[in-house]
Amino acid sequence: MRRMTSLLLGVFLIASCVLAAAQHAGPPKVLSVTREWTKPGKNGMSHEKTESAFVQAVTKAKWPTHYLAADSLSGRPRTLFFFGYDTFDAWEKDMKATEKNAALMAELDRANVADGELLSDTDQGMLAYREELSLRANVDIAHMRYFEISRFHVKQGHDKDWEELVKMYKMGFEKIEEAHWAMYQVVYGREDGTYIIFNPIKSANEIDREFGGDWPKFMAAMGEDGMKKLAELTAATVDSSETNLFAFNPRMSYVSEDWVKADPEFWKPKAAAMATKPAKKPAAQ
Repeated sequence: MRRMTSLLLGVFLIASCVLAAAQHAGPPKVLSVTREWTKPGKNGMSHEKTESAFVQAVTKAKWPTHYLAADSLSGRPRTLFFFGYDTFDAWEKDMKATEKNAALMAELDRANVADGELLSDTDQGMLAYREELSLRANVDIAHMRYFEISRFHVKQGHDKDWEELVKMYKMGFEKIEEAHWAMYQVVYGREDGTYIIFNPIKSANEIDREFGGDWPKFMAAMGEDGMKKLAELTAATVDSSETNLFAFNPRMSYVSEDWVKADPEFWKPKAAAMATKPAKKPAAQ
């Protein structure tokens, strides 16, 4: 629903995106990701202000689907919006339902204009979940705070080698209980042969643990021969790769009541602060 408003004019803007649920019990089978790059000096509170108009619009409409926003902590300043669906058919039905809601569409159009003034570029990708290449992916996202997102581009004709490579990593990390990730394959919007790995993180000390403990354990589990085969297979299979860190932004997200109840101080910080504020004592007589 969100950012797909220009379809009414018969024009598709890549910045547009239908609103969907990013809050499944497990990773959604279909994931729509909208990326917004902000102009210099227009990220932070400026972007949060324009994005709040989208949140207010869908909250007012009591729209049943939700989305998660995350800001970049590395690379160019940008915000990612995640929208999850069980199927592409569910994505289409949500889009059509939004188009029929004239009041909501009007508010989204106005929000789009204001938000567009802050942006230097936008795009949208559609990803498909690869469960067999994921590891313990059913984590409690409501209590996570970051996504470590890795992009891999596989050389043409090497998809089977890529699957073998990932399964070797799964085997090495299987006994490391803290290790987990969700693997997606790009279907639309990026170069063919692109895979995206999402690693949810609760706090930065998990990053320290990853370098200080998990990786040495992994190398020990693989052994010298296994690490050599990994290196050779990676060189033969992967054309390019990149990893970046993103922080969840509750002020740009439209989350479910279950998420709010799970961690109100994070997802609704103002509401939580008001609820815990002590009652004012009556004035002395």
